[in-house]
Amino acid sequence: MRLDSIKVYHRCGGCGKKQEFVNSGKFRVNANGNRVDVWLIYRCKKCKHPWNLTIYERIRPSKISQNDYELFMENDVDFALKYGNDMDFLKRNKAEFS
Repeated sequence: MRLDSIKVYHRCGGCGKKQEFVNSGKFRVNANGNRVDVWLIYRCKKCKHPWNLTIYERIRPSKISQNDYELFMENDVDFALKYGNDMDFLKRNKAEFS
């Protein structure tokens, strides 16, 4: 699946050099005790190595709207596309642009 997100580049842990990464359309949600982490997963266009972009880190689940939480859990493609086109979000995750 290819999402039409902003083109981003990042140093790939698989290739060992800067590569284009593409939005996978999938989220990773990890609960640890009473805290939650949420990431949007990008993948290297060349080798498919993952890069998790932080949406929430060590946050109480009650701080995330119920609707947003459900969209994360469902891997909602439109929601992933929204984040993939958010320049502030991408910059916070140290994405580079062409």
